[in-house]
Amino acid sequence: MQKPSNKLLEVQDLSVNLGGLNIIKNVSFDLDQGDILSVIGPNGSGKTTLVKAILGLVAYKGKVSVNGKPVNKALDLIGYVPQRFYFDRNFPITVEEFLSLSFKGKDLKNNKVCDQLKVDDLYSKMIGALSGGQLQRVLIARAMLNNPKLLIFDEPTTGIDVGGQDSFYEMASHLNKDHGVAIILISHEVNVVFKYSDKVLCLHEGEVCCHGNNYDFDIDALKKIYGDNFSLHNHNH
Repeated sequence: MQKPSNKLLEVQDLSVNLGGLNIIKNVSFDLDQGDILSVIGPNGSGKTTLVKAILGLVAYKGKVSVNGKPVNKALDLIGYVPQRFYFDRNFPITVEEFLSLSFKGKDLKNNKVCDQLKVDDLYSKMIGALSGGQLQRVLIARAMLNNPKLLIFDEPTTGIDVGGQDSFYEMASHLNKDHGVAIILISHEVNVVFKYSDKVLCLHEGEVCCHGNNYDFDIDALKKIYGDNFSLHNHNH
């Protein structure tokens, strides 16, 4: 009997052309169930475009499958927290009403995820009055309420102070361990992501320049991108 695959996400020969430019070039990687993968690379390396392709938001060539299904048939298995969430801060809507828009009929009272993220304490607040860190927790709760198998964060600590950044990574690690959700972190914070990731994928000019476990990564390849002064601090889970 064939052993069941542990692959949750499989990306094969993915290429994206936008406006005549090859933004992503033959990228292949996979992600096991319950693992954390960080995607790093300089600005303009194609990180956000890679996320959009995985979500089916841009046309691509190649193959993307989630849990053995084409991604367009498995979107209910993916939670997504964007880098920026644009909305009218004067719009009169509470946090509870905002969450209920996407999950009508679901009881938000005594919800485990909202409790763990301390979002239930914010239910009565207007969403426009939230701080950056509070809004991020609400968006994470919104992404988690559907019990996804894969959670994608695009530059999640943009605009958040150092204390908030530490809290975010601890929160993401907790969601991964407690809920068994696999996570993709798109980030420019190279040293930080190595602390929390099982694997790291580095993009450069739309191509994979290195990919592997966080403990045996090709530092020389990173130096070619970030410069000879680049050093990687030794982190352990």
